[in-house]
Amino acid sequence: MQATSLGHAGILIRCRQATIVCDPWFVPAFLGSWFPFPRNDQLDPELMSAVCAPNYLYISHLHGDHFDESFLRERMSKHTRILLPDFPTDELRRRLTRLGFHDFVTTHDGEELPLGDGLSVAIHIESSISDGPGGDSAIVVKDGESCLVNQNDCRTHDPHALARHGRVDQHWLQFSGAIWYPMVYDMPMEQRREQATAKVDSQFVRAEHYVEAIGATTVIPSAGPPCFLDDDLFSFNMIDGTEISIFPDQSAFIERLSKRGWRAERHVPGTTIASVDGEVSVTHPTTDIDTPFSDKRNYLLTYKADWQTWLDAEKASWPAKTAPFQPRLAAWLEPLLLRAPRLRAGVGGRCLIRSGDEDVVIDFPSGTVRNHTNDEVQFRFEIAPELLEKVIGEFAVDWSNSLFLSCRFRAWREGPFNEYLYNFFKSLSVERIDRAEAEAVRRLGDAPAQTDEIQLGDFTLERYCPHRKADLSVFGRIEGDEVVCTLHGWRFRTSDGRCVTADDRKLQIRRTQ
Repeated sequence: MQATSLGHAGILIRCRQATIVCDPWFVPAFLGSWFPFPRNDQLDPELMSAVCAPNYLYISHLHGDHFDESFLRERMSKHTRILLPDFPTDELRRRLTRLGFHDFVTTHDGEELPLGDGLSVAIHIESSISDGPGGDSAIVVKDGESCLVNQNDCRTHDPHALARHGRVDQHWLQFSGAIWYPMVYDMPMEQRREQATAKVDSQFVRAEHYVEAIGATTVIPSAGPPCFLDDDLFSFNMIDGTEISIFPDQSAFIERLSKRGWRAERHVPGTTIASVDGEVSVTHPTTDIDTPFSDKRNYLLTYKADWQTWLDAEKASWPAKTAPFQPRLAAWLEPLLLRAPRLRAGVGGRCLIRSGDEDVVIDFPSGTVRNHTNDEVQFRFEIAPELLEKVIGEFAVDWSNSLFLSCRFRAWREGPFNEYLYNFFKSLSVERIDRAEAEAVRRLGDAPAQTDEIQLGDFTLERYCPHRKADLSVFGRIEGDEVVCTLHGWRFRTSDGRCVTADDRKLQIRRTQ
């Protein structure tokens, strides 16, 4: 088996039986904010020919750095068979069908599917709203001689499930940030720096748990980080480590793994990692793979200059405001709020959207969208009018994908992170809001179920995290007077189990006698 990096989460897997392309991303995503790093716009034409006409295509989920709609529409052969994750909705299939794909291979969550002549795949899904528009997924590929796990940025709650298919030779996984927090938040600079440092550490620890659970021969850091070439966002790149950023590159993670005795391989687009019967070899497309990391600032400035015309055109294409926002937002959002009383209760406050000369309040308790007067608000987003016009005009049903991941906004909140607020903005269609409401009912409407208990340090606690049911025997650790679930970084006080990350979670915990 040979796996060639295409940049970010993109992989071309070549087996004796067939080729599989995973998450090819080439056109900058999220309003021209995210660019692949290292750059992948100079790949060998012969390699690109294979990328555009594989036997199978696997798209892990619908985020723009995995589902590159322009590339798939314009360059990917429509005769390619689609390996379809077993998501609870068929949104991914519908999106691919509109692009011209028609040959779909249905899979079942976690089950190995034979593709012929000893080749098999197993796609594991995560289906919570927090995992993305329709969920997220990871794929296991076996060709009779080798096994590859492509976890990309899927935060699987059961990492051991990915290892149950046999010895893993290659483990491709995310290690870097893929969110807008804390960079866009209005808070003192030192607090923002402290939060960014904690986020980076949490990301590394989570990835290390996956590495340990899967136990692969070789780890390949992937699915990030992106880089930011626009002048407005360039400071988000982590270059010398002093930036307020959650986007460290491969070097830092590989160094951490090597200190723990794990083999990890640095790669650039075009690097091929081959595995046969447990033996792994690496071939790079050039003798110089260090420059993107060792001379990062100059590398990014050159990259930026090459794409500046495209970036200018992208920003010039954003539409001007055509009409007041409040009536259009009310007509769109109020029917959805009416369908989601439990989710509204989970938000529990008012969200101000400030855009140009308009201040619009989404009042979750009352389910209304109105002009702001003197109401106190618990959340605030400041969005440029042209970007708000764009998401309204496109009827963007997932603002996380269409706006927030761009980092082209400012935010403020009164208290801790509120998952239900962002779940609402990811669910702006009837299909999605009904799923989000069902999830809110499941989490908020019933008393916590009794679960097995585990021992962690001096404490006995419930085994599964109240946030996303991560197994705390795998992801839990004691830090001072808190229990930390390293899957998503949520924290609970050891004294009473109260969550310090959100208001609506509690961990059953007691000191062991």
